[in-house]
Amino acid sequence: MFDFLQQSIPLADWIDTGVDWLTEHWSGFFSFLQTVGQAVMDFMTNTLSAVPPLLLMVLIAIAAYFIFHRKWWIPIITLLGLLLIYNQEMWADLMNTITLVVISSLIAVVIGVPLGILMSKSETAQSIVTPILDVMQTMPGFVYLIPAVAFFGVGMVPGVFASVIFSLPPTVRMTNFGIRQISTELVEASESFGGTPWQRLFKLDLPLAKGNIFAGINQTIMLTLSMVVIASMIGTPGLGQGVLAAVQRSDVGNGFVYGVGIVILAIIMDRFTQAMNRPVEQTQARISKKKKTIVGGAIAVVVVFFATIGVYSSINQSNQGTITLAYAQQDDQVVSTNVISQVLEEQGYNVNMTSLDIPVVWEAVANGQADAMTGAWLPITHQAQYEEFKNDVDDLGPHIDKQAKLGLVVPSYMDVDSIEDLDDQANREITGIEPGAGIVQATDETLEAYPNLSDWEQIISSTGAMNAQLERAINDNDEIVVEGWNPYWIFQRYDLKYLDDPKGTMGEAESIHTMTRLGFEDDMPGAYRILDNFKWDVDDMESIMLDIEDGKDPEDAASDWIDENRDKVDSWVE
Repeated sequence: MFDFLQQSIPLADWIDTGVDWLTEHWSGFFSFLQTVGQAVMDFMTNTLSAVPPLLLMVLIAIAAYFIFHRKWWIPIITLLGLLLIYNQEMWADLMNTITLVVISSLIAVVIGVPLGILMSKSETAQSIVTPILDVMQTMPGFVYLIPAVAFFGVGMVPGVFASVIFSLPPTVRMTNFGIRQISTELVEASESFGGTPWQRLFKLDLPLAKGNIFAGINQTIMLTLSMVVIASMIGTPGLGQGVLAAVQRSDVGNGFVYGVGIVILAIIMDRFTQAMNRPVEQTQARISKKKKTIVGGAIAVVVVFFATIGVYSSINQSNQGTITLAYAQQDDQVVSTNVISQVLEEQGYNVNMTSLDIPVVWEAVANGQADAMTGAWLPITHQAQYEEFKNDVDDLGPHIDKQAKLGLVVPSYMDVDSIEDLDDQANREITGIEPGAGIVQATDETLEAYPNLSDWEQIISSTGAMNAQLERAINDNDEIVVEGWNPYWIFQRYDLKYLDDPKGTMGEAESIHTMTRLGFEDDMPGAYRILDNFKWDVDDMESIMLDIEDGKDPEDAASDWIDENRDKVDSWVE
């Protein structure tokens, strides 16, 4: 008994073993789903994108006008909301988000309604499924990203997978509840008149449970929207990536704008699904069969037209091919990825930039889900990732060579110059960044190595939160110790200094490497050569970082730097 209490159950190992087994033995099935799912989602996104934005806004507003009893205020609010999204240059992100929500919701409904029907007809099924639904609803959404990446890699498909699991329970529960609450008298009447089980299902159960079923579908759609930001961590494109980038950069303005975009979409979809649940007697008089045919035919023609354009746009890629660059929402990776992306595009390549969390960036390149990355800090910061994936990636060497540095940083007005000088400053706290980063581990080792830091602790947060804390402390002339690195814009914005590290626990100067997937050189030798020639300095990178921090769009800042440094860029493409 005591041995059992003292020995932890290897639950995590069992789960890892199960996932590994599925990944190994069902890889063909998952690859098939990934290929088909990505093709369907690309088709839908391209079809939506093929419709001129203003035309699509008008069509949605007209649909709202007729759905909501020819009331003008809802179509006007819908149109104004969509115009705001378009004005804030979020339209392409909106199309991706709509694709994610619609596909995820459809899959959840297709699975959830039959499962709810099964639960309503079988007590055994209900007793088995109910605890599973409880786990699905209460498990943090982030957890679903782990198997999603293991099975499907990165992109839209794993985002849909995670969203379906998270949003499925309401449809199942409400379908079960709606059918079970039908009065016993009606059921007995149906059976007494000789109704078959299928007749009862389609003519009694589902019509009377319609209100509950649509309420469940409405909740499923809202839960799918709540997964938009979480799914962006594994490269799912859309409005969520804008929110994630703003959080990581502590950019309140852009975070609010992208959040408003999600709210607008949520309101529109919520109102439309509620309208679909309106009882028949509340709807307008039915239009004639002839008018229905004409309207349906016109809609079909429009859909086919823009679907054709969507197919054409999906296959009309650049002759040079498509390259996927993976990056994390950290300043150095945002800058280098934007620069090299535009250089590749100038050479005729079609480039997709996929934002991921740092460990997932490495995994995506190693698994071939992404072609390259430009943010590998070696030998310290990304040592763990490099050791895990070094045999599955092609190291092209550093584009910034031994100019990157890690260390503990303080404002210059603080009267300390070395880690050994630290005593009781800054409440004995070191403000850190994201867990899992190499500098976080180096800071832990520093706390253990220096006796004067025995009662200090590292406060793990995020890069954006650390930036905000640093700015607040400097504005108030307070003491603060943060984790710092070069290249980073804070050294051009604030008067800061590194603390000397006599024991060398924060490491020596680092390099930032470019990594590609294995086989990329054979598939795209021209692009490989450009990435291999990519070399520049810390000052180049930090100048772009500062422009971005001052409000310039990363793409525009990268473009301006390229124009001002054409000779250096030309040396990459020779």
